[in-house]
Amino acid sequence: MSAVGDAAKPGRFLGVYLLYCLNPRHRGRVYVGFTVNPARRVQQHNAGRRKGGAWRTSGRGPWEMVLIVHGFPSSVAALRFEWAWQHPHASRRLAHVGPRLRGEAAFAFHLRVLAHMLRAPPWARLPLTLRWLRPDFQRDLCPPPPPHVPLAFGPPPPRTWAPRRRADTEPGTCTLCRGALQEGQGPLRCPHPSCRLRAHVICLAEEFLRGEPGQLLPLEGQCPSCKNSLLWGDLVWLCRTGAEEDEDSETEEEHWTDLLET
Repeated sequence: MSAVGDAAKPGRFLGVYLLYCLNPRHRGRVYVGFTVNPARRVQQHNAGRRKGGAWRTSGRGPWEMVLIVHGFPSSVAALRFEWAWQHPHASRRLAHVGPRLRGEAAFAFHLRVLAHMLRAPPWARLPLTLRWLRPDFQRDLCPPPPPHVPLAFGPPPPRTWAPRRRADTEPGTCTLCRGALQEGQGPLRCPHPSCRLRAHVICLAEEFLRGEPGQLLPLEGQCPSCKNSLLWGDLVWLCRTGAEEDEDSETEEEHWTDLLET
């Protein structure tokens, strides 16, 4: 797996992170969580439960966010990833991962679980990025992540917003099946400005999976209209991107933290 350069992607940030405790009394403890804003979230953990942190990290800081996996197409996908990383023994997807070994540090165990998660369905098909926020904590994962999962370092690049296309006055038809696009379906669109592709999710997924008949979720494909290469996760992400959705996500993180930890 090679390191890649950063580029700001449009849309909201959805990440699952790993905290490491630097407090000498609790040094080596780790915590897995979900966030839409890494910098704000680590501040909340270090400020304590009353400031939005989790009860399991409150009063045990300082905590350092050393690693984050991001690029999830939805908050549901990120939260499911978070839960499985927290409870590998309870996830049927990770039944092949052995329990924590005697003498194995919590940090090493969580990296071992993560390595297997990135290779297990359905996560192996997602356009994720593995980002080390603290390069001095970096360890090689075994097994290594899939080739399409890049390795990055440092804080995530600032978010950008894709220019909104003018809303259609009519729902229109799918470029592939010529069937009607119903209102509220949110058809997938090619992000290239000159391309007029508008397609049902199922239709475009089937087009991308022609060369992989045994799979359910595409990784990437060629736009049938403009022939540019497209990442499936980016298409879904752009379809769901919107200012109003991002504003909702500002409270979504705290809502799920409270729900899952009480």
